[in-house]
Amino acid sequence: MTIRTLAATTALGLGLAGAASAQETWTMTSVWPSSLELIEFDRHFVELANRLVGDELTIEFYEGGNLVPPGEVFGAVQSGTVQAGADWPGYWAGRDAAFTPLSTTPALFNAVDYVNWIQEWGGRAHYEESYGEYGMMYLPYGVTNNESGFHTNEELVTLEDLEGMRLRVSGNEQGRILERLGGSQVSMAGGEVYQALERGVIDGGEFSTPNVDWSAGFQQVTTNWSTPGWHQSASVFGVMINQASWDALSDDAKEKLRIAADATMLWSLAFTEKRATEAYAKWDEQVQIDRYSDEALTEIQQIANEVIVEVSCESPSAGEVYLSMVEYLDDYAKWREASAPYNLGRTPDGPSVEELQNCVDG
Repeated sequence: MTIRTLAATTALGLGLAGAASAQETWTMTSVWPSSLELIEFDRHFVELANRLVGDELTIEFYEGGNLVPPGEVFGAVQSGTVQAGADWPGYWAGRDAAFTPLSTTPALFNAVDYVNWIQEWGGRAHYEESYGEYGMMYLPYGVTNNESGFHTNEELVTLEDLEGMRLRVSGNEQGRILERLGGSQVSMAGGEVYQALERGVIDGGEFSTPNVDWSAGFQQVTTNWSTPGWHQSASVFGVMINQASWDALSDDAKEKLRIAADATMLWSLAFTEKRATEAYAKWDEQVQIDRYSDEALTEIQQIANEVIVEVSCESPSAGEVYLSMVEYLDDYAKWREASAPYNLGRTPDGPSVEELQNCVDG
């Protein structure tokens, strides 16, 4: 080997070693165990992200509970114990009420509304602002349409049927609405709902979409399913990223992670609608499927509007999110209604922009 060849080989080796040492490895966990299908959003994002940005970053993914308890994922990402954590923002509403509308709404947004709002009507900035207050970047990458509804052993069709019912439901707004309808909210982790139903600790419960509720086994301990899931008309999921870890990435790597998140969001909608359709057929064979009357849904909408305004007046941060959402609905309404019946969902009769603006202005 000549001296020139040896020098070139050595330089190449040092270059490769430098490139290898420059590659980052992130640890990412989730609030979801492998037994719940919601973890598929996380797996899909990680697989796509690693394919896109693998020359600079590798994400090692651990299912919920393997590294830290689900309720501690927020703190683990904030402190840098792990670099990333998949979540549903509503779990952190105790820290900031804005996390509730960033995760779901009662009788307001559908899944397409969340996608539109996040991508083109300023919604993304609200996620980055809210998580940024805690030293994190946030990439929303999963969306589902309305949740199943309540799984019970009694028929729920009218509002009177809800009176006296002890129901597991997640969310501050959702609990307030239920209480005004005569029921009582029972708060518990999703993994505890099955046993609570089985033992009669609660009269009914909900967790997610039909496919996820089926995977949780609710069909084994209930006889009735009441639809639609007005309490969570759509849901958003995503990944919290430690701010220092995010800042250390190149602009190119950040853009690729955003692309992976956006692509996963589109996939997640089709994936869950297909899986929900398949699960509905199984539920239909197993339990009695009931539906609220139109009159009941109209009254629920009115109560939901009142509660949204109340929460917005109590919490300026939540109010700013709800205001942005309703401004989007108003702006989109003209075209959506003009394109009916070939449009993307209903225009909900939600709270007014003026009421929410008054709350935000104080």
